[in-house]
Amino acid sequence: MSQPLEQFCQAHEAWLHEVIDALVSIESPTDDKAAVDRCGTEFRARASAAGLRVRIEPRPDAGDHTVAEIGEGGPRILLVGHVDTVWPHGQIARMPLERRDGKLWGPGTLDMKVGVSMGLLATRAVFETLRPGAGRVAMLVTSDEETGSDTSRALIEAEALASDAVLVLEPALAGGPLKTSRKGIGQYHLAVTGVAAHAGVDPRKGVSAIRELARQILALEALHDLDRGVSVNVGVVGGGTRPNVVAEEAHAVVDVRAPSLDAAARVDAAFRALRPILPGARLAITGGFERPPMERSAGVAALYAHAQAAAASLGQTVQEGGTGGGSDGNFTAALGVPTLDGLGAVGDGAHALHEHVELRPLIPRTALLAALIARLLSPEGVLPARPR
Repeated sequence: MSQPLEQFCQAHEAWLHEVIDALVSIESPTDDKAAVDRCGTEFRARASAAGLRVRIEPRPDAGDHTVAEIGEGGPRILLVGHVDTVWPHGQIARMPLERRDGKLWGPGTLDMKVGVSMGLLATRAVFETLRPGAGRVAMLVTSDEETGSDTSRALIEAEALASDAVLVLEPALAGGPLKTSRKGIGQYHLAVTGVAAHAGVDPRKGVSAIRELARQILALEALHDLDRGVSVNVGVVGGGTRPNVVAEEAHAVVDVRAPSLDAAARVDAAFRALRPILPGARLAITGGFERPPMERSAGVAALYAHAQAAAASLGQTVQEGGTGGGSDGNFTAALGVPTLDGLGAVGDGAHALHEHVELRPLIPRTALLAALIARLLSPEGVLPARPR
């Protein structure tokens, strides 16, 4: 079964690069709806030409999202990706799309237009080579992943709940391992209000918001526990107006990562339990966890086992690992839907000037994705039962 898939991917390598070049050449910063929509339109044209049924999910204040599906009945496998990038317009002039030194360079290559292109070729390979009598593959391509998936989360969750498994086309870990766990991501805003006073004439009449914030930051340090996978990073602080004025206002923005739902709940409870330390100070806490953790559940482990078997059928091996970064796979895994992440390209430099994809693994990784899809659509692709 796997050899024809691999041969198909090899035979259509030029087509894959054509799709990659078309998507990467259309700059698509998340905050520019028109730009992201242009890239989405290009993807939809490619998907439609490949025989997928395309559905547009319009959004008035963000780029439109796309669901492209092929097949009938049977199991449904959802491939998840995005075409928005962190890069502003004009970045491609600074980081030109080019192939050199065995790498494909350019903004949005690794994160993650190459992965989206791989998903399209893998889907073609399965349905044009094996022609499964039953089974469906849906590609969900969104426009706002880089800013938290605010307008796509409900769609992601609905499509995941209508599927038997989710394969996320985000880049692999360094060297190629798949991602079987991701930390949950939270952001909290601490706003402190004190009492202004003259720092020299009437300091006793003041309550320094900055002093209060400093004490709160020290309290937050107790939550920072990297040995248990919990990180608490006070990344932004500010406050006060002048050196000779007791600060009436201060604030901090805190990034939090947690490896499990239980750990995230404990961290959140600790933030909610913060109380002012200085008499007369007031504290307001907003925010919370925006992406739940992707835990290595039985469903995730079963999907990884299928990926190992698919790799073996191609003469490949595959490893697994976890990461502190988040993806839309966090949402789908938290619903109990078996989710496997990192099935996209191998490379380095996501969000960095040296962003690139390794060219040598490109076709083998696409063949692996195709073989995994085919396995999940076959009687071998049994996954643990989950609540419906």
